[in-house]
Amino acid sequence: MDISKLGIFEIKSLLMKREISCVELTKMYLERAHRSNPLLNAFITIADESALFDARKSDENIQKNPDGIRPLEGVPIAIKDIFVTQNLRTTCGSGILENFIPPYDATVVKRLKDAGAVIFGKLNMDEFAMGSSNENSHFGAVKNPFSLDRTPGGSSGGSAAAVASGLTPASIGTDTGGSVRQPAAFCGIIGMKPSYGRVSRYGMIAFASSLDQAGPMCRSVRDCAILLESIAGNDPKDSTTMTTPVPHYTEWISGDPSEIRLGVLSPRHYEGINPEVMSAYSKVVELFARHNVPIIEIELPHIKYAVAVYYIIATSEASSNLARYDGVRYGLRSREFKNLRDMYRKTRMAGFGDEVKRRILLGTFALSSGYYDAFFKKASQVRRLITNDFYKAFSKVTTILMPVTPDVAFKLGERMSDPLSMYLSDIFTIPVNLAGLPSLSIPAGTNSEGLPIGVQFIGKPFDEHFLLNVAAFYERESNCMEILSRVNI
Repeated sequence: MDISKLGIFEIKSLLMKREISCVELTKMYLERAHRSNPLLNAFITIADESALFDARKSDENIQKNPDGIRPLEGVPIAIKDIFVTQNLRTTCGSGILENFIPPYDATVVKRLKDAGAVIFGKLNMDEFAMGSSNENSHFGAVKNPFSLDRTPGGSSGGSAAAVASGLTPASIGTDTGGSVRQPAAFCGIIGMKPSYGRVSRYGMIAFASSLDQAGPMCRSVRDCAILLESIAGNDPKDSTTMTTPVPHYTEWISGDPSEIRLGVLSPRHYEGINPEVMSAYSKVVELFARHNVPIIEIELPHIKYAVAVYYIIATSEASSNLARYDGVRYGLRSREFKNLRDMYRKTRMAGFGDEVKRRILLGTFALSSGYYDAFFKKASQVRRLITNDFYKAFSKVTTILMPVTPDVAFKLGERMSDPLSMYLSDIFTIPVNLAGLPSLSIPAGTNSEGLPIGVQFIGKPFDEHFLLNVAAFYERESNCMEILSRVNI
């Protein structure tokens, strides 16, 4: 049995049957991470010592209390390097935090540990989550396990590549404009962006605070459900988290399609999309139609403005959030400077990469005196129109189906000199973040070169349980996760 091809539930079953110990399992994943990382560059930090310590504790827990095992007891999980981890380096993919050791755990990390997970590594990402290809990392580009000359997507590219190639059974990424769903689509796995406010952002390094949300990246819908159940819920340390009760998501994934009313956009919204992506999307629609699910055409008239709105709001918030990296309190500090202003300038010039500097400049301009009303205020108003479009659509349907990306994984270096082309990679994911909705990316086949294609199911606010059930139905009827058997790393 190749354990690296298993998900959380299968691994947990082996642990409960004592067919393998937590220490043996963790050693296996650590060995795979060290062996495969030179090929994929998915990990920034591998935590051998602390992971084995936690694995030994999990073995003791299973030995002492086999009937009271926590949901993720002893399951090794690597997470995106955007979550602060106590006494374990957290870089956010940036040179300015290259040697930062946080004194506390993010709420997401704490909840994973409380559920019994063994955190054994921090995964590569675009610097400060700004990118769609994982080529903006200070630690180098990540490679797609389906084709090593292709991008795994971004910004959670390390997480997607690691899950797809069996270097970790699951991961937690973050999604500001598609950074969980787009790499999940490019790497043939499942990625979920929960509703804004469903998962705490405390200790998750901020990019754009009104858009950021943490979410699971997994090998099955069931794994996605148990991970979300472990990390979701109100957090007094994050005032934007909602008090809405967290359902037992694993109990909702029966795969019953009877209550689904599927919303689809008219074909004119997809002009210019890769024909193979469109063909895969159409086959998903046909699958639901064959099972007597009503297919209802909807209109989202303002989403054509979503990319422009996003790159004003996101860069403006980034400009504000990243002002804290000044070389004074933590992180990189330039060693040679004439005065305080010179220290700020040299530190930020040396610590930030080109894409981060570009977005800080764009955001600072949009917020500057005389331009705020014309840019940020107007973008916020159009954001409300986009949100209203979704709410109107949900008066007719339970779920909306859209492609995740207009194309399959592109080649490394192909779009680095064309930021606009790169930004348009997220044209179908960005509207969901602007509206704060939950969305789940799932494989929908491959193109003629064997590269994964993804579709996304979009749900009503805090309707993750229904969304997971829709995905479970599709997963069962399409056998879509078979795609991961083609990865051989």
